[in-house]
Amino acid sequence: MGALRVLVTGAAGLVGSELCGALAERGHGVVGLVHRNRGFVRTDGSMPEPARAGGGSPPPGTFTWLQGDVRVPDLGLDDGFLRDGLDLIVHCAALTDFAASEAQYRSVNVEGTANVAAFAKRVGAGLVHVSTAYVCGERSGPVPETWTEGAAFANGYEASKDAGERVARAGGAPVATVRPSIVVGRAEDGALGRFENIYAFLKLIGSGRIGTLPATSGASVDLVPVDHVVGGIVDVAERFEDAAGRVFHLVSGEPTTVVDLVAHDYPGFRVPRLVAPERFDVEALPPMEAYLYAGVTARFESYLRRDPRFVAENLARLSGRTCPPTGPGFLRRLVAYAVRAGYLVPDPELI
Repeated sequence: MGALRVLVTGAAGLVGSELCGALAERGHGVVGLVHRNRGFVRTDGSMPEPARAGGGSPPPGTFTWLQGDVRVPDLGLDDGFLRDGLDLIVHCAALTDFAASEAQYRSVNVEGTANVAAFAKRVGAGLVHVSTAYVCGERSGPVPETWTEGAAFANGYEASKDAGERVARAGGAPVATVRPSIVVGRAEDGALGRFENIYAFLKLIGSGRIGTLPATSGASVDLVPVDHVVGGIVDVAERFEDAAGRVFHLVSGEPTTVVDLVAHDYPGFRVPRLVAPERFDVEALPPMEAYLYAGVTARFESYLRRDPRFVAENLARLSGRTCPPTGPGFLRRLVAYAVRAGYLVPDPELI
């Protein structure tokens, strides 16, 4: 296989930063599309400073950047960039904030994806669309690597990513869809370029600011190491002809129960009380915790009530890649790295 010419949207994000570097290290020519943020941070904490892309195709083994906007036609790029073409677009850009409005989700996750798909068709490129495993909505039990039908979504983010998958498939370019679950630190040591999403939730829990959680017995979350996600996207990109038209769950395959996630034995951190959802009373919470429930806990509550089991067979068939173990030892590595990085701060009185 020769070097690919790849455009990565959302290139300064958690997955995008690492993906751009990984593709370039494998000899591909990479242009990272950024909107405002140009702070690239790799999983190991390094901060590459790529040059601004010039005209023409990216040379093999290089990583450059361009400013653009998925919310506008042709992503805001001029015809000079289109002239020499691309082989592949990896669409990582997305609005992931659970508190966004429906209009914001639609602008970025739906209409933005439609613009990327149209752009891919125009330049004759394949499209690797990065979605989420949680387009399954609130269902529990086995979740196959197929298109979602009739899901009841927990929030606007999930609904918008499902709609994004639909417009990507309708855009006219060949598409492979990858669905990561909840992306966390590297399998080997828990390393992560940015602490986002579930880490902020765990920080509030471990500090004791959230002391009571409504959770269903047997509920689980799927935490996937960032290196497995990036490696899976690289595999799909490099084998795109075989991957096109298929769905790939980039997941752990070893879900973490909510009990194991929060009722841990990590020294220096508090353990919340878990109560059945039907017995949970927000009015009985202390005022600050009630405030945090409205602003934080309520947005994650659905993930504490379901037990999806994501089938993950297509990537193994495509490339042989499987996710490293993500049991209790992995959870300890995640916490230990966050402590070393200063993101999680143990209470000395609890040690």
